[in-house]
Amino acid sequence: MKITPLQEARLKYEPKLPGMLRHGIKEIGVKEGEATESVADQEKIKELFPNTYGKKEITFEKGENTSASKKQVVGVILSGGQAPGGHNVICGLYDALKATDRNNVLYGFKGGPSGLLEDDYVEFDDEFIDAYRNTGGFDIIGSGRTKLETQEQFAVAAEVCRKHGITAIVIIGGDDSNTNAAVLAEYFAAHNTGVQVIGCPKTIDGDLKNEDIECSFGFDTATKTYSELIGNIERDANSAKKYWHFIKVMGRSASHVALECALETQPNICLISEEVSAKKMSLSQIADFIADSVANRAAKGMNFGVAIIPEGVVEFVPEFSSLIKEINELLAGEKAEQFNVLPSWKEKYAFIEKGLSKEAMEVFAILPESIQQQLFLERDPHGNVQVSLIESEKLFSALVKAKLDERKKNGTYKGKFSALHHFFGYEGRCAFPSNFDADYCYSLGYNAFMLIQYGYNGYLSKISNLSKPADQWVAGGMPITKMMNIERRHGEDKPVIRKALVELDGKPFRYFEANRDTWAVETCYTYPGAIQYYGPSEVCDLTTRTLALEKGL
Repeated sequence: MKITPLQEARLKYEPKLPGMLRHGIKEIGVKEGEATESVADQEKIKELFPNTYGKKEITFEKGENTSASKKQVVGVILSGGQAPGGHNVICGLYDALKATDRNNVLYGFKGGPSGLLEDDYVEFDDEFIDAYRNTGGFDIIGSGRTKLETQEQFAVAAEVCRKHGITAIVIIGGDDSNTNAAVLAEYFAAHNTGVQVIGCPKTIDGDLKNEDIECSFGFDTATKTYSELIGNIERDANSAKKYWHFIKVMGRSASHVALECALETQPNICLISEEVSAKKMSLSQIADFIADSVANRAAKGMNFGVAIIPEGVVEFVPEFSSLIKEINELLAGEKAEQFNVLPSWKEKYAFIEKGLSKEAMEVFAILPESIQQQLFLERDPHGNVQVSLIESEKLFSALVKAKLDERKKNGTYKGKFSALHHFFGYEGRCAFPSNFDADYCYSLGYNAFMLIQYGYNGYLSKISNLSKPADQWVAGGMPITKMMNIERRHGEDKPVIRKALVELDGKPFRYFEANRDTWAVETCYTYPGAIQYYGPSEVCDLTTRTLALEKGL
């Protein structure tokens, strides 16, 4: 396979490790901290995880390695959506494993958790691993979204591990994947399998985050990639001076990506879903908010601008959420068949009008027809609206245009409004990892093996102090159960890792809030440019603005 000069250079990059992991394996000791408890629902979580609950947080430090010496056979799984740096987690895991004992073995299960259930794997060696160092993507073994959650699956996983003499499984994934890791760890402990489970925090959405996990891997690279593109569009908008660009970015459950991109690029508008929910904003109010920026800029002769829209914002609009619930009820069971056989949109519209409440129909009626139809096209396996497929960037530009047309009629707006639309999602998930993510991910993998070597089970690999240079990072581990609470999922109470939403009283949002009124009217664009891999540390090892603000930098 032909490789580019950049890829060839990146293959040779040597990731930086936290100071305490730079000592030889034999000089890495462990310090245990306080016992932990779950973030909420302590009694219920403790009851569900009697063998792995309440364990102590640990930190690695320079000292004598007191772990028991034994051959380790480790399996690794990539789970869920891709995130830059996943390959380096595996590389760090492999290097630590081999540095401890060349006879140790690392298996990669293909296609996500299903690879473990189907016993579909590859055994890594130096040549295999060396071809993927510091590269983006999950193509080293592929990923998947199969959930490990039933007793039957756990029994199959245990048998596959027994067959290969596997001593530990490392699951690289987001909140759902690491919830599955915790449940699998509990099963293995309860059945005395001798197999440990370690998780690694991954998601570009940034919502696997708490007082212990400062940042999930991939967030840095993905937001830098999107910010480069947004900055390019801002410069084009400021050059052509005739378009408003509506840009949707990933983040269905939380707006961390949108907020970070706004902090990096200073657009005229950035919606924050959590604020929309807190203020109970309607679609009309949001449209007016954006239209005010358009009108104020037009009054200064600037008929152009940039608006960032989080992928899941419509789900945070109370009236829209109510509409979705009514639509799901409207098309439940046999009603879906009755609706689908109607030959024209006019007849379907009449069916909808008859079935929705007056309040829901008022919301439905103001939507552009294309969005109305999207709500009734593709359904998820449970028959519900797939909200993530709604083109919210087009929805809001259409609503804004309608508002501006009204203002033109009453003489309060005389500008021009031409909208262009973009969605930045997959462009960032498999980008070449930034130096930060290359270093962070390699450290997570290396650290994961140290947790295995010391016999920990049901722990998340944890690297902290991330706003400092890598040699000051702190390596350790925390019980996954510490992050868990009980939530209602599909009609049942389930133990899950709590998602971290944007904190409206947090420093990143407060900084954005203090500046956005100026950005809305003036042209204050900043242009981050491409990710830099070589050069001064202050350019190449930059952390995210979110993390810098959180740490007071």
